[in-house]
Amino acid sequence: MALPGKVLIIVQNLPVPFDRRVWLESTTLKQAGYGVSVISPTGKHGDFKKAHEVIEGINVYRYPAPPEAKGLIGYAFEFSYAWLMTALLSLVVWVRHGFDVMQACNPPETYFLLAWFYKLFGKKFIFDHHDLSPEMYVAKGGKQGGLPFRLLLLLEKLTFRTADVVMTTNLSHKEIAVKRGGFDPDKVFVVRSAPNLDRFTRYDPIPELKEDAPYLVCYLGEMCPQDGVDHMLYAAQVVLNKHNRKDVHFTFIGGGPSLDDLRKLKSELGLDEFITFTGRVSDDDLCRYLSTADICVDPDPFTEWSNQSTMNKIMEYMAFGCPIVAFDLKENHYSAQDAAIYATPNDDNEMAALIIDLLENPDKRQQMGRYGLNRIENELAWQYSQPHLLAAYAAAGYPAGGQGVIL
Repeated sequence: MALPGKVLIIVQNLPVPFDRRVWLESTTLKQAGYGVSVISPTGKHGDFKKAHEVIEGINVYRYPAPPEAKGLIGYAFEFSYAWLMTALLSLVVWVRHGFDVMQACNPPETYFLLAWFYKLFGKKFIFDHHDLSPEMYVAKGGKQGGLPFRLLLLLEKLTFRTADVVMTTNLSHKEIAVKRGGFDPDKVFVVRSAPNLDRFTRYDPIPELKEDAPYLVCYLGEMCPQDGVDHMLYAAQVVLNKHNRKDVHFTFIGGGPSLDDLRKLKSELGLDEFITFTGRVSDDDLCRYLSTADICVDPDPFTEWSNQSTMNKIMEYMAFGCPIVAFDLKENHYSAQDAAIYATPNDDNEMAALIIDLLENPDKRQQMGRYGLNRIENELAWQYSQPHLLAAYAAAGYPAGGQGVIL
């Protein structure tokens, strides 16, 4: 039987295999018989520094990560630099390994220009629609309707117009692809970001991680301006000081450009004794923390971006049977359903009150945790996204076990 085809996956915002969605896609395609190459930046904090390595049979090429972008000039430099480095490495992949399909993950929506070139040679282009870039720009403080916002809309539209197939992370993104992007709904495939349960190890709770407190509340994720981690610090202040709950320790797991500012805010609020920022941790340590947590939190505030985005942290909390407190956002509600209780968006006091309510109700915590784990195991784990990923490639003309382009 002929190979299904060869794939080049491009991602800019995180290194591979640290980008879990991209790595799950890559390994799924490899296991289905595709030849897979990936281009990404290196890590910015000492990890994933090799320019080329083969991991699980997948060729991973990396270029040096640019400095953290600040302001429009900084972002313009970052996008231009990353695009040029990716273009050069794509030629290396083409010569060394070949590829039939180029899959580009946003943000940013700039790789349609590279797709134009390769489509001249018969390559197919799949747009892996991770984020709503115009809405993210506003969530980070940009002006809706301004020139940068309109430019992001234009780049998004050109990317949709260039793509042969679109993969999205949820139905909200699919609606954007169809209504704003003008894309054929039959060629938009919802490939949900979901945990691979084989990757996780569940441990017995580890008391040392609670820092001598009876209860542990955990946050997991990137710490960027739009992620609302400051809301969680203010909610923690209410729990600890206003309600005098000194029996709780809060642990924030992850890195990002806002981490240093958040550590300063923690100290300014007088919370150093009760809050730990771990930075990025190993997968094994992550499993240990989530196995120990009594409650997990998602403080993403309401924006048009967050309301329509599936948060990976929600799915991973559920995979460990953790009850969740989150702001009431559309896609949070779809993912977690009864595994979470929901505060009015951006209301730190209500977030704190719901945390206390769960701390005082162990039966409710167990019920919510069981519900979330069951939903992951039977509906939302990565194994349920795999068929949709392979269907997208079949729609592009390269079915698993197929004979090449069939369109």
